[in-house]
Amino acid sequence: MARRVGVLTGGGDCPGLNAVIRAVARRSLDRGYTVVGVQAGWRGLVDGRFRDLGPREISGILPRGGTIIGTSRTNPYKSERGVEAVLRHLEEAHLDALVAIGGEDTLGVAARLHAEHEVPVVGVPKTIDNDLSATDYTFGFDTAVTIATEAIDRLHTTAESHNRVMVVEVMGRHTGWIAVMSGIAGGADVILIPEQPMTVEECCDEIRSRHGRGKDFSIVVVSEGYELTYASGERQAVAGEPAATDQFGHVRLGGVGDALAREIETRTGYETRVTVLGHVQRGGSPTPRDRVLATRFGLKAADLVHEGQFGMMAALHGDEIVAVPLRDAVVELKTVPPGWYDVARAFFG
Repeated sequence: MARRVGVLTGGGDCPGLNAVIRAVARRSLDRGYTVVGVQAGWRGLVDGRFRDLGPREISGILPRGGTIIGTSRTNPYKSERGVEAVLRHLEEAHLDALVAIGGEDTLGVAARLHAEHEVPVVGVPKTIDNDLSATDYTFGFDTAVTIATEAIDRLHTTAESHNRVMVVEVMGRHTGWIAVMSGIAGGADVILIPEQPMTVEECCDEIRSRHGRGKDFSIVVVSEGYELTYASGERQAVAGEPAATDQFGHVRLGGVGDALAREIETRTGYETRVTVLGHVQRGGSPTPRDRVLATRFGLKAADLVHEGQFGMMAALHGDEIVAVPLRDAVVELKTVPPGWYDVARAFFG
């Protein structure tokens, strides 16, 4: 039975992290456990940085965005003697269990530490991208989609007033979940995602078709991971800093919206503007749905710790919170299936 429970948040921040921390701590404290926050994700275990999480520390944090214990994209497997430091600090802090809250990278490290060193870890799926396998949805996603949808709604009026094409670039890395969901909800006229690479020529044809029917403005939503694709078969990836990668090997994406807008304006002659939502999708207070989902995930994680079910992750299947092996969550990215894109495509042009 675990007596000292550590909690860490890794990777990009997102709304709902504090709700998970609160739920894990509340249930664990009610059981008489001590809860310890690991600061700045895996970096906190590499450096040995901790803070106690008692009733006072978790009070009032449910609606707050970000994370009160900080986060980072640190990969202990890429740091010299990083894994050794993690294991040493876990022992020195007398942590009997660890709740790792994160996405593909954070949970990948957790799964590997459990498999290779039997670290008593439990996972909670977090990412605005909704690209984790083994769970229907991750918390943070609903808030990001809500923010993107509101932006699309606002852009409709200014696009119509000026007879412009508005390109909206949203996050999502190598999956198009945010683009598809916000595009459907916001009534986008074209949606471009990595999984279904519509060509630039097809995109322009859809816009011309609208203009031919008297619609003198268009909204185009593009996911940051979409590669400019042409009828010739050529594909061009666009990245903000091609040479810059983090410790998990990820290139910093961004810029495809500008490149696509130039193509549209050049090929159609229609005035085109770009809005890049960027990190605004990660910030602010979580939606009610994300607060509830994050809370349920946190309670489940605390229960898994209490039951000694390590190497598992809390997941949403239908409307039930269940336990799944951590390795199932990180085995592959969960991409947008053709059926979802067909829903969006029914309203193109």
